[in-house]
Amino acid sequence: CPQTLYTYPENWRAFKALIAAQYSGARLRVLSGPPHFSFGHTNRSPQFLKKFPLGKVPAFEGDDGFCVFESNAIAYYVSTEELRGSTPEAAAAVLQWVNFADSDVVPPASTWVFPTLGILHYNKQATEVAKEEVRKVLGVLDGHLRTRTFLVGERVSLADISLVCALLWLYKQVLDPTFRGPFGNVTRWFLTCLNQPQFKAVLGEVQLCQRMAQFDGGHTWGGTWAHLGGGNTPGGAPGDTWGVGTHLGGHLGTPGDSVGILCPLQGSGTGGKGHPVRLSVPSPFVLDEFKRKYSNEDTLGVALPHFWEHFDREGWSLWYCQYRYPEELSQTFMSCNLITGGPSSSSSSSSSSSSSSFVLIFILVIVILFILCPDWQVDYESYTWRKLDPDSAECRTLVTEYFLWEGEFRHVGKPFNQGKIFK
Repeated sequence: CPQTLYTYPENWRAFKALIAAQYSGARLRVLSGPPHFSFGHTNRSPQFLKKFPLGKVPAFEGDDGFCVFESNAIAYYVSTEELRGSTPEAAAAVLQWVNFADSDVVPPASTWVFPTLGILHYNKQATEVAKEEVRKVLGVLDGHLRTRTFLVGERVSLADISLVCALLWLYKQVLDPTFRGPFGNVTRWFLTCLNQPQFKAVLGEVQLCQRMAQFDGGHTWGGTWAHLGGGNTPGGAPGDTWGVGTHLGGHLGTPGDSVGILCPLQGSGTGGKGHPVRLSVPSPFVLDEFKRKYSNEDTLGVALPHFWEHFDREGWSLWYCQYRYPEELSQTFMSCNLITGGPSSSSSSSSSSSSSSFVLIFILVIVILFILCPDWQVDYESYTWRKLDPDSAECRTLVTEYFLWEGEFRHVGKPFNQGKIFK
């Protein structure tokens, strides 16, 4: 019986274990799609969480019942002694480069590459800093590889596997010939690894970037769908990332502070091959039209009727969630600060602050990115989540009260404190 690797399609972190298994001969059964595995659903089930309490993927289950999560640990487990480093010195060197990939390559790579894919907001200053960090790490690698074919010893090791996977999107998206030119030793090593049969079996033919991908200044969350899904955006207008209101309550620091989320989901949220947030079919719900109604016309008389008339139950979902640690919010300004940090926490994989008690209508930000992309599962675990039935009286009341910023708010027993709109 083969061992099982749970993941979502095209997860570069899972590639590490899959490539290692190609070298070791370990048999891995990959579950990355329905009916056996539905990301965002299967990994939140009690059965899955009993084996993997954080619900993270990739996750590995051996045929003997042994379970382990974290991609580096999985890759290590399915590797051979040669891949891990056959001497204490070699093993330490391998571990050094594996950690280097995670700590020095992945953060700046994410900051630079993800805005070009439309899955993070573009920040010019952060991007320029990230480019310099990438230059720095490529320089370190180039110097090390000047007299070496591989990073440790004379054969491929986990060091090479981990760093190739960490650099993959850089080479595919932004490292054009001009940028990568000074780092010829790194590119030589990268191509040498890619041409190994074991790498090719997992990664296929990788095309190096010929023209540096650029962030489209008018393309943020709403435009992500067109870029990743290959179709029209399901309602989002360029630049739209916006919320409806903030429910802090008259007495802070008590349970019940809540978040309501409107989020585009198509089936399991993994409708197409490639990135997990891709929609298989564009939604007919045009969010830009609703935005204009909500911003410029009467909310109760015009915007809300428009919302319910055009709401796409097949492509979008409404969610209610509660902050798990309300005792941390002893002052109003604390909630305000955390709420304001909500969008920024989803646009930086290094953010450690939790979004607080607030009601937002977000494109992509919470449910899509935090459930469907492990790199953003920072704030997601700070909440309990409950999907709402759009046809229920409870859901209608919640949507009405939060859009209006007024009402009884019986579900939390607190008065409305203040509202904020993110655009």
